[in-house]
Amino acid sequence: MKQVIAYIKPHKLENVMLALHKIKGLTGISLLDIRGCGRTRKENSDAIFDEDNFGLVFRLKLEIACHDDKSQEVIEAIRSNAHTGLKGDGKIYVLPVLDAVRISTGETGEIAV
Repeated sequence: MKQVIAYIKPHKLENVMLALHKIKGLTGISLLDIRGCGRTRKENSDAIFDEDNFGLVFRLKLEIACHDDKSQEVIEAIRSNAHTGLKGDGKIYVLPVLDAVRISTGETGEIAV
């Protein structure tokens, strides 16, 4: 099992979600509104923080637990649909999932995903 974590620009959400919903066997997607900074943060500014958002930009975080055979399809769906060609398009991280537990039934492992 894998966990795919992606940070994307908010205006790309519709394209990304449409692509993810086309993946057969994908069991779920979590979405969080977040703020953060990356390489494009204001490095040369005398004032590190501005008054409103401390130099952070709004992004969306997607979390998807999936079977190993779906991970590349999920990654490509996100990458191709979140891409604008501009700096700050986002990042995708892939982590191994050691176990999963479905709270309602107590099922564990891949069946719980």
